[in-house]
Amino acid sequence: MSATTYGPRLTANGATFRLWAPAAKSVDVLIDGVAHPLTRDDDGWYSAAIAGVKAGALYRFKIDGDTEVPDPGSRFQPQDVAGPSEIIDHTAYKWRMTDWRGRPWHETVLIETHVGTFTDEGTYAAMIERLDDLVATGFTALELMPLADFPGRRNWGYDGVLWYAPDSAYGRPDDLKALIDAAHERGLMVFLDVVYNHFGPDGNYLGLYAPPFFSDDQTPWGVAINYMLPQVRAYAVENAVAWLRDYRFDGLRLDAVHAIASHGEVPMLHELSNAVGRLAAETGRLIHLVLENDDNQASLLDPTQEPLAGQYRAQWNDDYHHAWHVLLTTEDKGYYSDYAPNPEQHIARALASGFAYQGEASAHRRGLVRGEPSGELPPLAFVNFIQNHDQIGNRALGDRIDAVAPAEGIAAALAITLLAPTIPMLFQGEDFAATTPFPFFCDFQGDLADAIRNGRRKEFAAAYAKFGDEVPDPLSEATFKSSTLNWRERDSVSGRKRHAMVKELLAIRAREISPRLEGAVFGQAAVGADGILTAQWTLSGGVPLRLVANLSDKAIPSGGLNQDGRAIWGGAIGATLMPWAVHWRVGNVI
Repeated sequence: MSATTYGPRLTANGATFRLWAPAAKSVDVLIDGVAHPLTRDDDGWYSAAIAGVKAGALYRFKIDGDTEVPDPGSRFQPQDVAGPSEIIDHTAYKWRMTDWRGRPWHETVLIETHVGTFTDEGTYAAMIERLDDLVATGFTALELMPLADFPGRRNWGYDGVLWYAPDSAYGRPDDLKALIDAAHERGLMVFLDVVYNHFGPDGNYLGLYAPPFFSDDQTPWGVAINYMLPQVRAYAVENAVAWLRDYRFDGLRLDAVHAIASHGEVPMLHELSNAVGRLAAETGRLIHLVLENDDNQASLLDPTQEPLAGQYRAQWNDDYHHAWHVLLTTEDKGYYSDYAPNPEQHIARALASGFAYQGEASAHRRGLVRGEPSGELPPLAFVNFIQNHDQIGNRALGDRIDAVAPAEGIAAALAITLLAPTIPMLFQGEDFAATTPFPFFCDFQGDLADAIRNGRRKEFAAAYAKFGDEVPDPLSEATFKSSTLNWRERDSVSGRKRHAMVKELLAIRAREISPRLEGAVFGQAAVGADGILTAQWTLSGGVPLRLVANLSDKAIPSGGLNQDGRAIWGGAIGATLMPWAVHWRVGNVI
């Protein structure tokens, strides 16, 4: 067994337990009330082989004969984060889709979801009942917000403290496998959001017996993780591999890697990508890794690398979202200030070369230079969206863009996002103009709950002053329930209209765009003095893809715009471009 393996391992006659506890004087494993001492090696690892232990057994570690803690490598916590860990036999599940090898990255159309609010039941099993709807709409990839065990019954998932254990609020490990199996039966990839930049504020005990796990650095959410140590890097690297191997996820999205303290290097990120690449090579699977990275490091991205060998397929492109949000809502506070007063220019740059910030100074960041040149990357290196969990939920009311922007403008943004040669992503319900909010919610207790309430009031003081009790209490169960998707909205007038448009656009994408994306390259995009956006890319085989759009609520004379190519959306361009009109053409004149 590797010296850096976390969690129990079943053997022919029992199980082997391991814990890295360099600050502990003694460690016992408690099974059915019986204490079994573990033996320490020179690196601070405690281990013991215990006979007669089977899958389903509950256990805890006791540190220095006093404090009982769960296993940081626990595979399941049936009684929440402070309860005993359960041994899971991952070989016991009988996979139906044994031949599934994934789908190529260029076919990806993502829908981001939160298991607890995607259905009324809030479970993996209930999600299965909606998979056919996703496929029929045109999605090819289901992305789950984080599942790592968190305190309480409700959470966004970014407060996870036991990274290997899918939270029991949504079901058991086999239920998660059944969801992924069912998705694969329908041709859907499944991605998981993972958080490697911090641990949540409640339920993490590593500092008690392994203080070197943490550094002196701080993240916006707490103490940074010390990835300079190989034992610590292994915790994250092995975790990524475990999700992909044991549950057969098709990919991972790494949350906010700019907050990973790296001291000028990113060894953990490279090591993780290499480990995932080895898994892909060994299994013959297509596995995809995506970053969220506010630093816009183009050098980390390569969607063509197969299997992965240190790089990442793509990055969530916040620049693209922010520019659209400013254009559609005129909001210009906070980080949105970097995209005003001419958001359409930032949209054009994102369409032409990926990031809007590629080494320019960010006024919001007090003049710090942000980003690297990205135009030489393929368009497939960018995941573009006009909504996600962050950009909805980090608003005081958790209101979606449909509540603050014109429907025609949102339709134009979708018509561009879903047919551009980048990877598109929608947030749950966006395909039918859902009105259900997605405010921040959690289930902490005591002083921590009060601290979160007070912190939100301070962060959103203006909103509390304006809306008062209308601002959702993040600790209230009612706030959580308000976020649950109302699938009946899809049958409303606005829901049917939006859903029909999204479905049509994704059908066009599958037919005209996706088959030509391997080898696609950026071209050029610009917004003229008349306000008309034009853009062009080159798809595989040298086929041009062209866009003409009016990003305003006023009609604009078209001025005889070039109409080379076959119209695939928006029809022919007349003498006038109507407000929010979008026209797409592919290929040359036939």
